[in-house]
Amino acid sequence: MDTESHSQLAGFIWAVADLLRGDFKQSQYGRIILPLTLLRRLECVLEPTKSQVVQAAETHRNKADAVRDKLLRNAAGQPFFNASPLTLGTLSATQTADDLMSYVRAFSADAREIFEHFEFENYVHQLDAANLLYGVVERFAATDLSPARLSNYGMGLVFEELIRKFAESSNETAGEHFTPRDVVHLTTSLVLTGQDDKIKTGGIVTVYDPTAGTGGFLSESDAYMQEVSGGMSVSLHGQELNPESYAICKADMLIKGQTVGRIKLGNTLSDDQLADQRFDFMLANPPFGVDWKKVQKGVVDEHRRKGFEGRFGPGLPRVSDGSLLFLMHLVSKMRPTKEGGSRIGIILNGSPLFTGGAGSGESEIRRYLLQHDLVEAIVGLPTDLFYNTGIATYVWVLSNHKTAERRGKVQLIDATARGSKMRKSLGSKRHYIAERDLDEIVRLYGRFAESDESKVFPVEAFGYRRITVERPLRLNFQASPERLARLGEQKPVQKLEAAEREALIRACASLGEAQAFTNREAFLKALKAAFAEHLPAGMKVGAPLQRAVFTALAERDAEADICRDRKGHPEPDTGLRDHENVPLDELVTDYFEREVKPHVPDAWIDKGKRDPLDERLGIVGFEIPFNPEESP
Repeated sequence: MDTESHSQLAGFIWAVADLLRGDFKQSQYGRIILPLTLLRRLECVLEPTKSQVVQAAETHRNKADAVRDKLLRNAAGQPFFNASPLTLGTLSATQTADDLMSYVRAFSADAREIFEHFEFENYVHQLDAANLLYGVVERFAATDLSPARLSNYGMGLVFEELIRKFAESSNETAGEHFTPRDVVHLTTSLVLTGQDDKIKTGGIVTVYDPTAGTGGFLSESDAYMQEVSGGMSVSLHGQELNPESYAICKADMLIKGQTVGRIKLGNTLSDDQLADQRFDFMLANPPFGVDWKKVQKGVVDEHRRKGFEGRFGPGLPRVSDGSLLFLMHLVSKMRPTKEGGSRIGIILNGSPLFTGGAGSGESEIRRYLLQHDLVEAIVGLPTDLFYNTGIATYVWVLSNHKTAERRGKVQLIDATARGSKMRKSLGSKRHYIAERDLDEIVRLYGRFAESDESKVFPVEAFGYRRITVERPLRLNFQASPERLARLGEQKPVQKLEAAEREALIRACASLGEAQAFTNREAFLKALKAAFAEHLPAGMKVGAPLQRAVFTALAERDAEADICRDRKGHPEPDTGLRDHENVPLDELVTDYFEREVKPHVPDAWIDKGKRDPLDERLGIVGFEIPFNPEESP
């Protein structure tokens, strides 16, 4: 069955919504159609051995649950079973709800849990109350979802289309539930290509997705490795936050014969349910630009308490975008290199490439990844690939066991022009990656050579030191009417008694409007003399009042003398303070003498601004300006 046929089948199934219209909101359609689709698929998978299972259920009805369940799974020839003699096609027209729920409860525990997460029973009773249940069930009973007609991969495509329709009908974002298959296929191919030492007949590997969605990455990686190897053991693991997506993923794993206990429900960032495990391959498409306020307390606590012993040692990104938290989570699950290492493929938006200056959480995370030589390649994808957004996206490929030629280097592949226009848009998805382009992108990666679309840079090319450049403070002071008016507006002056305020302004005015002091020490000396002559006895001029006078009567003057501190050092003018990013492979002093001094001869570097990790001059920063046409 081709993609078009899968879409037509999904459309046929979704047409059940016509029966629901008027009695249910659009946002509820998917909560009815999705679990019934799963139910019908499970029923079709179990159909060849149903009579044996029903007979075994009767024979072993008095045995302990654990023993009985094992015997029934053996009879079913699947990792799940249904012990009821009922089918969707044999439910009673008069007590459909009771029969249906009896049928669902006869599934083994892992399958039964799927329907609980859909709150299936609640919707069954709503359908029954609206006199719609029997008609809806009839439609599904007549739909052929057998493995003979529809492979597991094909069933995944149908699921995807149904979820997209569900997302659109309920104004949710489809991209939060699943990743388009072309993007899944590309990312999986990039991560798994060249891994012949692990992907081989009889091989054993583990795959993990912390944002599993409906299981697209898990299914695709399994299919890829089985095809390439000719048969191997692939253990799939994942965690998913959305109950419906989790339910679909778990059903898919059941059908494939996977251990469904390896698929977890919950928030990966706040409750990692596979905390102590490491994996060979990891694939993920975390939500783009989603904030992590809900889990902020736990994440910050782990960062502070565990440091590099936890997942978030290098730093934390801003709360508005948690993408890099998922990336660091994956890095923490890499196998040690001596145990074969790991490879990661993660889809991110543009923000993780450059957001955050030197010293920020984002920059420190990039620094950790690059200086530990974990980033192998980044591929810029065409826009409009996803169902819920048209933004620029990138595939990051990471490894802690790079080949010799890739060590210390990062490959940037510009595949932004390799999108094909879809005949019909699906949400925001207007482009797809055709097979020929997908193959060429993987070849570009595999060749690891310079071309119009592929550039290779040393890790250091993405780093810099941010130095603080200071220039001296130069002020003139004058008791002009405009400046005296500013003096009267200063809060410390306004707080004075009227007589003292008038005396202060009179003292400053005595300096003379015509004279402008270009030396601060000379001005201060004249000011003290004016205070002594014009201020009433006992009136104190403390630091706040003196600052108010300086603020009001001073103005910057490039021709004035430099203001100096008590030790004779030039004082910096904060208004002229600037920063320079010095390439990491260049001496700060050489750069300063060449790029700064010729333009501002009186400038100097603030030597107090040093990197907290290496204690050298300047704060280290890393960013990846994705433009393969030019070096960073």
